[in-house]
Amino acid sequence: MRFDARETSKDDAERGAFADELVSLTGSNGAFVDDAFGAVHRKHASVYDVATRLPSYQGDLVRTEVEVLRKLTTDTQRPYVVVLGGSKVSDKLAVIDNLIGKADTILVGGGMLFTFLAAAGHKVAGSLLEEDQIPVVQDYLKRAADAGTEFVVPTDVVVASKFAADADHETVRADAIEGSSFGSQGIGLDIGPESAAAFADRIKGAKTVFWNGPMGVFEFAAFAAGTRAIAQALTETAAFTVVGGGDSAAAVRTLGFADDQFGHISTGGGASLEYLEGKELPGLSVLDR
Repeated sequence: MRFDARETSKDDAERGAFADELVSLTGSNGAFVDDAFGAVHRKHASVYDVATRLPSYQGDLVRTEVEVLRKLTTDTQRPYVVVLGGSKVSDKLAVIDNLIGKADTILVGGGMLFTFLAAAGHKVAGSLLEEDQIPVVQDYLKRAADAGTEFVVPTDVVVASKFAADADHETVRADAIEGSSFGSQGIGLDIGPESAAAFADRIKGAKTVFWNGPMGVFEFAAFAAGTRAIAQALTETAAFTVVGGGDSAAAVRTLGFADDQFGHISTGGGASLEYLEGKELPGLSVLDR
């Protein structure tokens, strides 16, 4: 569809004209079934406008995704633990903002953990850091304390000499990253074993767990242990578990886990995150209407 510029046009008339052409292909008794959950956050012709012109329904995958995401946002079984990783805090700001007061615990890993450490006044050497987000994280930490949501940041980190699969590395305290053998050049590439064990304990004590984003550079074997520990804990807990986001789904499969070991692996990507942010998704709202 996106080979036609009208599919993604901001102009309602242009999208509408393309939608009319698509609808004309269905004949006099056409119907529309949307089973592309990963696109429902887009107001595109084949997602939104076609649904305004035909009797329209959720497909099985869309229905399942919505049912799962509702369990993460309304009537959630508690304790509710959220595990957030990935490279940047800025990618998760709206999700974190909406989870404060809803999640009991938010476990922080991946590259974003270094902005949290910096917000607590720690030096992070050459690790990934979004300095402009430090005040935002500090505000989140304060608001979370007031709202009863606990942020848990790693107490140890695997630090490497460079970003490479064969890099020299060692485990250090999270508040002493510059004290590693690599000094100010050290790069944090995974959570440490102490943190991985603590995170696993939190997961095993939960009734609902949502995981989005790896704990480290899982593509490199030396820095995959943290992500593997989270995945393993999700397979061992009695909680309802949801693996969300392309990187997390890729990680569990790369590390040898099977899809059926988890409650649900979301295919939604950006759509799932926007749902958890509390945004209205055009492709869903039009079906509801």
